[in-house]
Amino acid sequence: MTSPANGSRLPSWRRLRHQRDFDRVYAARCRAGDQSLLVFADVGGESRGTRFGLSVSKKHGNAVRRGRLKRLLREAFRLQQDELPAGIDLVLIPRQGGDATLEAFQVSLRNLANKLAGKLAGKLVDEVVQEVSR
Repeated sequence: MTSPANGSRLPSWRRLRHQRDFDRVYAARCRAGDQSLLVFADVGGESRGTRFGLSVSKKHGNAVRRGRLKRLLREAFRLQQDELPAGIDLVLIPRQGGDATLEAFQVSLRNLANKLAGKLAGKLVDEVVQEVSR
């Protein structure tokens, strides 16, 4: 297996690794989904760019199937990382029975991340207005 060129590798800071990060993203209750992917989002703590985490349950099958889904999702994120909105944290959850192809995940990720970035921007504006009016 060949590794990607250094410029296209996925840096380790792009991954959500701690349970507190996942809990924060879930608690924001900002989500969107389609046939192949469900995405939760929150404003990120990383100023360099968008980060992501994966959640693939045992409902998707044995460890081999779950591992394949995770690899596909990581690759979809790696290929789309420069086109995604900056400064948000995402938790990616594949849908059961959905179309588990790299192309489907790339399209879903790009569309849902842009949709969620718009929701988060509106949410931030509302919070600022509430703070100013106090």
